[in-house]
Amino acid sequence: MVNSRDPERTRARILEAATEEFARYGLGGARVDRIAKRAAANKRMLYYYFRDKDNLFLAALEARYAHIRTAERALDLEHLEPRTALKRLVEFTWRYFLEHPEFMTLLNSENLHKGRHVRGSRRVPEMHSPLVGMLRSILRRGERQRVFRSGIDPVQLYISIAGEGYFYLSNRHTLAQIFKRDLMSKTALAERSRHNAAMILNAVRRA
Repeated sequence: MVNSRDPERTRARILEAATEEFARYGLGGARVDRIAKRAAANKRMLYYYFRDKDNLFLAALEARYAHIRTAERALDLEHLEPRTALKRLVEFTWRYFLEHPEFMTLLNSENLHKGRHVRGSRRVPEMHSPLVGMLRSILRRGERQRVFRSGIDPVQLYISIAGEGYFYLSNRHTLAQIFKRDLMSKTALAERSRHNAAMILNAVRRA
């Protein structure tokens, strides 16, 4: 069992195990017993740190949001030419979704529950404010340099950036059958990455 005298390590192991469980089974199918076993902890410790399964799910979701937002900040987009900065963000978002499928499955589960966990979170809006500010700054620099059109809402733009990759990946099985394509081949993924960047950059460019 995990040493209960190392609370941060215990909490982190429980959270990691819970993320794997929720990503595989969703909130409804996840089981506290399996989480505790995977974390090599007992249920008493799980309830001590997180109170219940819903709070544990929110903690897992918040942790994944924090992870992607931290990775975005590391891109240092504020010091890049506006078109380059936006292209890098689009490419990063696509790559992140590919490399972290657990993030998408957690989002899918939360949307099935109509966002009720995120609704009660103070951390999630706080994490997203810098993202909106960063995008707003990139857009304004692009306007001043006369490469981006004016009046673009940074929130709408980010939804479009995320949507370009999210829809493709979350619907890849049905789309592959409908269009008779291997959407997850190396060639198809590279093509989609180029398409995503071109779509976003063409949408913001100054006519």
